[in-house]
Amino acid sequence: MASGTALIYDDEMTSYKLLWDDPECDIEVPERLLSSYEQLKHYHLVERCIHVPVREGTEEEIMLVHSSEYLEVVKSTQTMNEEELQRVSENYDAVYFHPNTYRCAKLAVGATLQLVDSVMSGKVRNGMALVRPPGHHSQRNAANGFCVFNNVAIAAQYAKRRYGLQRILIVDWDVHHGQGIQYVFEEDPSVLYYSWHRYEHQQFWPLLRESDYDAVGQGKGKGFNLNVPWNKVGMGNSDYLAAFFHVLLPVAFEFVPELILVSSGYDSGIGDPEGQMNATPECFAHLTHFLMQLANGRLCAVLEGGYHLKSLSESVCMTVKTLLRDPLPQISGEMAPCLRYGSRNILFHAICVCSYWRRGGARAEALEGKVGVKGRGHGSYAGGSLTFRDLPSPLHPAQ
Repeated sequence: MASGTALIYDDEMTSYKLLWDDPECDIEVPERLLSSYEQLKHYHLVERCIHVPVREGTEEEIMLVHSSEYLEVVKSTQTMNEEELQRVSENYDAVYFHPNTYRCAKLAVGATLQLVDSVMSGKVRNGMALVRPPGHHSQRNAANGFCVFNNVAIAAQYAKRRYGLQRILIVDWDVHHGQGIQYVFEEDPSVLYYSWHRYEHQQFWPLLRESDYDAVGQGKGKGFNLNVPWNKVGMGNSDYLAAFFHVLLPVAFEFVPELILVSSGYDSGIGDPEGQMNATPECFAHLTHFLMQLANGRLCAVLEGGYHLKSLSESVCMTVKTLLRDPLPQISGEMAPCLRYGSRNILFHAICVCSYWRRGGARAEALEGKVGVKGRGHGSYAGGSLTFRDLPSPLHPAQ
């Protein structure tokens, strides 16, 4: 069995930045990558990982998800002046371009695919790609939300084509809904997409109806899209763990993925101005650990958002430490999920997916008793502390 953890990073991906005043975009800065890598060095984690070089994603690989017309638009920004760049950026939602954006976006795609190749070839068991720009919002014909090319969606399509994979799990723990990934795979039963995100009854960006819990996929993909929308800020460690235990993991064990791709956005962590959530860096260690029990441990984490540099860098380090199989840190704070909001959101999602997944239905029935809700109402959570024992035994446990 493969061993070792890959770390993919190239400081060239810090070579673009916002050139004009834009309060919506000014939080996406090169320091996001630099601070994460420096913290990894501080904890001596870089030297413990296996270095994998970065390469550019090819045009053919990019067009596994994006149109040739959109690719040409991004490519054309290389020679634009500031006024032209600003004009093109305004065609999209929460996006800015720089002359180096195209090069960095190709490196982000290539770094992600290098990680997939390293894991699937057995060179390493798992790994993390520190990339910029992020990807999970970008769509076939559009940049969106700081994202240019959809790194993780491209990686899933690439893995299916190159390695013949039939079951890929994408876990998106960024605080924003990764609608770009959802759009690519909403009719595809070979990819199970799970996202939790700040929603606030469609009042939080990207302000989409299809980010709600009842968007479960379309056609053959029904049941393979799992959204857990948070309708309140302040979700903490226990809420995140409960969402894993009661929604994702029962379905994931039934799905039996061959590869796990994590859209690792840390704006869902404590202190982040975007998410306004309370999950500590230690929580991401535990989330990573649970995912490592699937797919024989084949896990690729790819950086997405995260805008509080200290919270981001510590959370990245916690993720990498867990991939390296360091002992799990103790989880801090109250371990009962948010009484009115967290548990109800989790229950409503479990009810939506119960007709598609046997274990999802079992969790819905169990939660109805604990939360005191049957589809509607308020109730309260009476389950107390959650542990891994709350999970049903997996059909196909990871070896």
